[in-house]
Amino acid sequence: MRIVEITREPVELYKILKFEGLVVTGGEAKLLIGDGQVTVNGETETRRRRKIVNGDVIDFRGEKLQVQLV
Repeated sequence: MRIVEITREPVELYKILKFEGLVVTGGEAKLLIGDGQVTVNGETETRRRRKIVNGDVIDFRGEKLQVQLV
């Protein structure tokens, strides 16, 4: 599991996928989220602007990311 450090919360889900290099663009991230290819805390997430906070776990294409507030 990869730790993603954020300096403020909440952060929109699509931005984390983009800034962590899992997708090339924010638009691509939004399409994949809307298509149900991302889970947050074990549940399929289709809200592109889902607010991610400290402790959330994102699973995308076999990559697990745990968000940590620093």
